[in-house]
Amino acid sequence: MAHAPLPLLRRGFGETMRRDAWWVQPVVVFTILASFVAYATWAAFQNAYYAHGPYLSPFYSPELFGSSPHAWLGPKPAAWPAWLPFSPALLILPFPALFRFTCYYYRGAYYKAFWADPPNCAVGEPRTGYRGERSFPLVLQNVHRYFLYVALVFLGILASDVWKAMWFATPGGGTEFGIGVGTLVLALNVVLLGCYTLGCHSLRHLVGGHLDEPSRRPARKAAYDCASCLNRWHMRWAWMSLFGVMFADLYVRLCAMGIWTDWRIV
Repeated sequence: MAHAPLPLLRRGFGETMRRDAWWVQPVVVFTILASFVAYATWAAFQNAYYAHGPYLSPFYSPELFGSSPHAWLGPKPAAWPAWLPFSPALLILPFPALFRFTCYYYRGAYYKAFWADPPNCAVGEPRTGYRGERSFPLVLQNVHRYFLYVALVFLGILASDVWKAMWFATPGGGTEFGIGVGTLVLALNVVLLGCYTLGCHSLRHLVGGHLDEPSRRPARKAAYDCASCLNRWHMRWAWMSLFGVMFADLYVRLCAMGIWTDWRIV
C-alpha cells in the first residue's frame, strides 16, 4: 500500500500549538543562570573578602597564589604583568565552570534559555538548520568527560577545606577543634557538589556503564548502582549545588566583611 509523504511542518520563532505557559521555564532558567554568572564573575574579580579565619570561599579554592594564610605558593608572583588583572579565583574558577558548562543537563537548560534551540518543546526556534554537536563549536562539548577528572580533584580539595574549617586559631598561636556555622555551610556545599559530580553521566559510564555483564564485577557494579541512584536526581543536584556554592562564597564574604557573625557551635 502506497503512502504519501507528509510535508514537514516548520514553525516560525515562538510559534506553537501549546496553550500552557511554556515560556516560564526558559525565562526562569535564563534569570538564574545569568544571575549566577554575574555574581561569580564579580566575586572572582574582587580579590578580597574570600577568607575568614579557617574558612576559604569555594570560588577561591585552591588558592594557589594570594594574600590569605590559605595560599599554597605564597603571594602573587612578582613577574605577574601589571596590566593583567590578578585574582586567585581567576586561576582556578574556569575549570569547575567548564565542567558545569559542558554538563549534559545544563546543555539542555541553557540551549533553551539562551539560544532558543528550541525555546521549549514543540515551539518554533529562530533558525531553520540543525547542526547538532558533531560540528564546531558544539563538538567541544565532548570535553565534559575530561573535565570530570578535574572536578573530582576539586571535590577532594574542597573536602580538605572542610577539615581545615574545623580548626580555629587560639590566642596563644595554636589551633583548637571547633565547628562553626561556616563549617556546616562549607560541608553542605561539598555534599551537594559531591552528589552532583558523582551522579554525572560520564562518571556513571566510566565506572560501569560500558560493561556487558556488570554482575561479574561486584565492586564496579556497586559503584555503577550508586552513581545511577544519584543520577536520578541529577537535575536537582545541579541546581542545589549551584545555589550551595554561591551561598558558601557569600557566607564567607559577609563574615570577612564583618556584616555577618560566624557562630561557634562547638
